[in-house]
Amino acid sequence: MVKKIGKNDFKEATKGLTLVDFYADWCGPCRMVGPVVEDLSKSMTDVNFTKVDVDEEGELAGLFGVRSIPTLILFKDGTEVDRIVGFAPKQKLESLINSHK
Repeated sequence: MVKKIGKNDFKEATKGLTLVDFYADWCGPCRMVGPVVEDLSKSMTDVNFTKVDVDEEGELAGLFGVRSIPTLILFKDGTEVDRIVGFAPKQKLESLINSHK
């Protein structure tokens, strides 16, 4: 399950290996990648999957230099280790995550 987070719980939510999906409800590519991330969250139970609504959490998005959405950032113990901007298929996201385990 993908958990929606904000600035108040971001630090706690990004402990361990965590994929954060920066998105907006009105964004077409975000609506395409959302189900892919949700699907991965069911099969990769050793990884945290979260999402941040950039319209609600603009400050947080700015802090990580999110200029385009969707932006998927992979964190390891709170530190960014990789990112993908735009839609990415399941295999690409899975490969990205596995490369940091």
